[in-house]
Amino acid sequence: MTSSSKRKEEVHLANGAVKQSTWSKVFNSNAVWEEKDEFLDVIYWFRQIIAVVLGVIWGIAPLKGFLGIAIFCIINAGLLYVYFSSFQQVDEEEYGGTWELTKEGFMTSFALFLVVWIIFYTALHYD
Repeated sequence: MTSSSKRKEEVHLANGAVKQSTWSKVFNSNAVWEEKDEFLDVIYWFRQIIAVVLGVIWGIAPLKGFLGIAIFCIINAGLLYVYFSSFQQVDEEEYGGTWELTKEGFMTSFALFLVVWIIFYTALHYD
């Protein structure tokens, strides 16, 4: 990493400390999240990425019906739970409990998943 790109990633605070960017904290285990909303935004956008990826996979592999929806829900909730409880090891109670973190952004990711799944399935498998 060059020094100019490293400077873009880190913001120097007034007292001389260095604040990590959100992107560098996403991939660092046990990162310190100063702002509650910052971590919730990461959870939200991680769900959207999962929704697009799984929607494309479900559309290419002609998966149909309740089975596809159920597997999406299990994978989506499971990956996020592992991310915030094992990888980041955040205190769930600080964010309103495990359920609050598990459902953060779920419905929008579910809608995005359905749209992507339907588009890919229709484009590839519709007669």
